[in-house]
Amino acid sequence: MIRRKWPAAGVGVLLAALTAGLAFPSAAVAGEPTGQDAPQVDLVLDVSGSMRTRDIDGQSRMAAAKQAFNEVLDATPEEVELGIRTLGADYPGDDKKEGCKDTAQLYPIGPLDRTEAKTAVATLSPTGWTPIGPALLKAAGDFKDGNGSKRIVLISDGEDTCAPLDPCEVAREIAARGIGLTIDTLGLVPNAKLSRQLSCIAEATGGTYTSVEHQDELTDRVNELVDRAAEPVVTPVATEGAASCAKAPTLESGLYTDREEFGQQRWYRVDVLPGQELRASVSVAADRAVNPDYGVLLRAVTVHDREIVRGEAADTGRTDVLSTGLRYPKPERDDDDSDKPAAETVCLAVTNSFSPGSGVKTAPGLPLELTIDVVEGPDGSSDVASFGLGRGWWLLGTLVLAGFLAGLVWGWLSRWRFAVWRTS
Repeated sequence: MIRRKWPAAGVGVLLAALTAGLAFPSAAVAGEPTGQDAPQVDLVLDVSGSMRTRDIDGQSRMAAAKQAFNEVLDATPEEVELGIRTLGADYPGDDKKEGCKDTAQLYPIGPLDRTEAKTAVATLSPTGWTPIGPALLKAAGDFKDGNGSKRIVLISDGEDTCAPLDPCEVAREIAARGIGLTIDTLGLVPNAKLSRQLSCIAEATGGTYTSVEHQDELTDRVNELVDRAAEPVVTPVATEGAASCAKAPTLESGLYTDREEFGQQRWYRVDVLPGQELRASVSVAADRAVNPDYGVLLRAVTVHDREIVRGEAADTGRTDVLSTGLRYPKPERDDDDSDKPAAETVCLAVTNSFSPGSGVKTAPGLPLELTIDVVEGPDGSSDVASFGLGRGWWLLGTLVLAGFLAGLVWGWLSRWRFAVWRTS
């Protein structure tokens, strides 16, 4: 049995080096990118009245955004299907109810006609409210079905003005749908409240937040995000863990996503054949304010509830993600009577001790990402029990021997130089 705690980055790097070359089976696995559908990007632009402010390189925020959009449209890769949505572009009045409905699809997501898209952007004029929450809800419906990457790039210069609809809660709801949609946010002013809101939106979906104060920074960042959408990505497969092993879903090698309530335990099942090794890791994201002193526990147990191995990680402060992992090698069978040796069902239990901060909503649950990798096991029992190093022992032994020899040589040279100095 191997017991392991993987909270440190150094241990993760070592394990990555030792397991290099061991990949998923050649057949398609859960979460594997297929590349069949085009990546889709929806640029969501704030066109509220505050965009008239002239504080970006001597021009208005709207003018800087238009210039950036034109350059982005010219540089968009051919394989990317791009759309544009606005918020606050049409209603100039004081009725909040009407102002919070002010979001429209300026250019639908699809093959890009650069001239048509630029013409649409040129018509924009700063007008009304800042309905970020409603715009994100609508933007999530702009995408076409498919397994290609989906990304929203939100650009705003102010906080949402349509409370009580919280944009962070909207982002969490979108993430809970399991459609693999990432929201990246860009703030056009160095404002602490805006930064917190846009950061929260991005964190809820695994996106990024960037503060920009110059037009060229805005252009470069949006270009980078559009290009990133075209890169092959692994989209986690949505699954739903159970309250017990008996009712848990059976998972294969791959990347999975789920939601786990505060203090909840979720169960999953994996079939492991003799001679194979199960490697599993889990990450739970603190996408909202949580109390200190919490942890994540990942256990592998038999169907009879006997613990095989565990991995755990703890923290005492605010963090974005807490991760841990484990390894379980199943020995080869001694008898060769059966052509198809029976697989062992291993039950994986994920438990967290997170607790919500004051006034924090508990639903939906915390984002959970589970990686399952079933590979051919180590060559022998000695390889399994080598303090978790596996086949990396030969590398460690080589380094120790090399260090010892280097020390001897250095000591001999030092003594020789000292002897020469004394005789001189």
